[in-house]
Amino acid sequence: MADAPLDDFDGAAFDGALDRLEASDVCQHLIKPILCTPQAHHAEQIAAAAQSGRHVFCEKPLCTTSADAEAAIAAVRKAGVQLGIGHERRFEPAVIEMRKRFASGEFGDPLLLEGNFSQDKFLKLPRDNWRLSNAVNPVGPLSAAGIHMVDLSIALLGRPTHVWARLAQLGSDFSNGDTLSMTIGFESGATAMLGAVLATPFMGRLALLGSKGWMEIRDRSHPENSTGWDVTSVHRDEAPVTAFHGPHPAVRDNLEAFGRAALGQAPYPVGLDEMLANVRSFEAIQRSVKSGAIEVI
Repeated sequence: MADAPLDDFDGAAFDGALDRLEASDVCQHLIKPILCTPQAHHAEQIAAAAQSGRHVFCEKPLCTTSADAEAAIAAVRKAGVQLGIGHERRFEPAVIEMRKRFASGEFGDPLLLEGNFSQDKFLKLPRDNWRLSNAVNPVGPLSAAGIHMVDLSIALLGRPTHVWARLAQLGSDFSNGDTLSMTIGFESGATAMLGAVLATPFMGRLALLGSKGWMEIRDRSHPENSTGWDVTSVHRDEAPVTAFHGPHPAVRDNLEAFGRAALGQAPYPVGLDEMLANVRSFEAIQRSVKSGAIEVI
């Protein structure tokens, strides 16, 4: 359903399915719905799952507007259920290492984050696919890949406050653009410079520069079929140190963390406030693309 043409998607189907399941013998066994539907429907579907007392895992982006995200999160909190989000890049071993090492102060204060997640997979999509629709998915590179970089910047730098973004159609016929750049300011004073391109072969890179050193992660291949990550770290007045992290099932780790949280065994690693900050950033990036101005998040 996630990659079906937009006209083939029935936004009411999810609610109807829940109603039918409530009356079925298998209802008690459906504990955690996983939403892989077009993003415009996420808010109402999360609320429907929460109101039925079910934990729910949602593909990114959580929602497309702050109002929708606030309503979805309020429904989850009211029902006392767990919400999970498809930001599996947080669960990659190299990213976990980067967060731990910077949190320990090893590289000093975070100053500047550089990130890029680009690919050309969408060139093969039929042009009526909802992902290429400027009407329902404006700023295409954002929901496809850029939102992962926004999430990682929040995980590493904290609360975002301002953003300036630029979108162009340069290497494809995508009506919702193929080249996105974002500059995000954070409450700490740090900055993230992020890119997402849908018209170039895969590139994945994340580098965080600190006051005592820096660390860079480079993907060897697309995360869907990962062949590992090359990591370089540098401390002042020392030679660079390189390491390799082999392939790892980050998507599985995310789902398992969600499951443990739903069972009350451990907190889910992505907080609701972080999910909301991500959606607010998503919305502000879209505003900035339209206005050409720096927008408040």
